[in-house]
Amino acid sequence: MKKFYFYLGIFLTLTLSRFIPHPPNFTSLLALSFYIPAVFGTRNIGIVLISFIITDLFIGFHSTIVFTWGSVLLIGLVAKYFNKSILHRMFGALGGATLFFLVTNFGVWTFGSYGYSLNGLITNYTLALPFFSYSLISTVIFSTIIETFYKFLRLPIEKIKNL
Repeated sequence: MKKFYFYLGIFLTLTLSRFIPHPPNFTSLLALSFYIPAVFGTRNIGIVLISFIITDLFIGFHSTIVFTWGSVLLIGLVAKYFNKSILHRMFGALGGATLFFLVTNFGVWTFGSYGYSLNGLITNYTLALPFFSYSLISTVIFSTIIETFYKFLRLPIEKIKNL
């Protein structure tokens, strides 16, 4: 039952941060995609991905969905290599946001909106920079919140890991 509440908490956090009005790309998604597997193990990336897919059912699917879901999975898989300290985790979370930016915008470029040229690729990434800034800001904010909980609730986290 504790595992159910743990997963429900992840789902509600992601859902609320995606449905409450916010600037574009300002959600808990990237921080959760990194921290859940980094702190609780890679076997838990599935709950973040499932939560993301469920919220996409309501928000709507799009042509680059394979790139967004795939980047969340990649972030979760590399997260375990950044769990040595708070500094490693923060850099890992920001690296995850960067990975999301690179992968998803490459996906946008592959659909030809900006032309299949180096200039089109540069234009694509340049126009995406404002969205990236929101992703970075939200990742720092949500990562700080998660780190705060992690620091003050370390003992209960150890219990959750063993669920």
